[in-house]
Amino acid sequence: MKEDVLIVDDSSEMLEVLARQLESNHFNAFKATNVLDAVDLLKLKIPSLLITDIQMPGVHGGQLIEYCHKEFPELPILVITGYPSSEIAKKLYDSGIPSLTKPFTQEELLRKVEEVLNTEENHTKPLPTPPHLKFKGFIGQAESLNKTFHLINRTKDNQVTVLISGESGTGKELVARAIHYSGKYNKGPFIAVNCGAIPEHLLESELFGFVKGAFTGAHESRDGFFMAANKGTLFLDEIGNSGKQVQQSLLRAIQEKEIIPVGGRTPKKVDLRIIAATNLNLNDQVKKDQFREDLYYRLNVVNINLPPLRERVSDIPVLVNYFLTKYCKEFGKEGMKITPEALDSLRFHSWPGNVRELENVIQQAIIMADEEIQPNHLPKQVQPSHQGIFPDFDLDLISLKEAELKHIKKVLAHFNGNKTKAAKLLGITRKTLGQKLKNYPGN
Repeated sequence: MKEDVLIVDDSSEMLEVLARQLESNHFNAFKATNVLDAVDLLKLKIPSLLITDIQMPGVHGGQLIEYCHKEFPELPILVITGYPSSEIAKKLYDSGIPSLTKPFTQEELLRKVEEVLNTEENHTKPLPTPPHLKFKGFIGQAESLNKTFHLINRTKDNQVTVLISGESGTGKELVARAIHYSGKYNKGPFIAVNCGAIPEHLLESELFGFVKGAFTGAHESRDGFFMAANKGTLFLDEIGNSGKQVQQSLLRAIQEKEIIPVGGRTPKKVDLRIIAATNLNLNDQVKKDQFREDLYYRLNVVNINLPPLRERVSDIPVLVNYFLTKYCKEFGKEGMKITPEALDSLRFHSWPGNVRELENVIQQAIIMADEEIQPNHLPKQVQPSHQGIFPDFDLDLISLKEAELKHIKKVLAHFNGNKTKAAKLLGITRKTLGQKLKNYPGN
């Protein structure tokens, strides 16, 4: 059985060379051009070996190694560097981490890889995916996620265009990465582009590249994100924020499987999968003439709609436990617990920011608390009011049946009368909810 190797290097040429050398010798090679992408890959799949460069822009390889020592202490690591005299490289060498100095031959690489994998203290089977992940990268078991898991499995092994919709913070990029890295095209690059973060007048040149002299400042020709993602996946986040000119060029690229750089005349063929995401209702955008209808249909071949956290209330304790474990370790507060009262506060919050908001709340609470998280350690917007969960009546003055009815009505009002969603939050079937409402006089 082939062993998986994750290679991290900011040089795409070096990545390609290393991948080919390893794959020709019965390894599966996965590539990342920076540390953040590598961390995302490690969350989805734990390899048998990590090979990483040290000197990289932004977060350097030494920080990746520190992260792996904390999160995956049994993962074997091999360092490659062209700067063996650098301070970081010296520290790693002193700590005993195996290394190779560039340039090296294929024979030297393979000999070192085998040496690292066969060292008794490093040799271990690939670490399993954490048990709380029902699908790679996902935390939770809510029924509302089942359709998401089903569609990921249906799309991961083909190049069909996928449109992921959902509120901010629901994990749209996580879905895109799961489709890419769990399927048969996972050896190609995954390139994520936030269309909403790039000024409209620059987006076209960033996506399709440009030729020398195309505009002021274009001193040399440069490839764009489409070419960078060739043979892999291009993830276009917040696609609804792109302008009409870019939309027209995107439509042509999808239809013809080719692009024309800004200022150029010669088309370039591309072979990639496109996954787009939006928190806008593109159908409404089409009706308002703010998004091309033909592009919408091209993107929306398969639609994956992510449920908001308020429809996954049963997953909140699981997510809280995951974030507690993760950030308590990072902040040096291991063993911290959360009180039932604080957990109830989290369960009854509406979560407009979804999972991302919950993650931020847990980080803040860990910092504010000492031994256990109590309701007063949560941000004010998450804390229960002084009147409790039911602010409109005094629990001491009504019966349990009346309290249940008021709570059911409150949940129904929250979901605008949708009994299916209300039943999910209440933890009962829709039929049981209907029976309860019939049993109360006047309902």
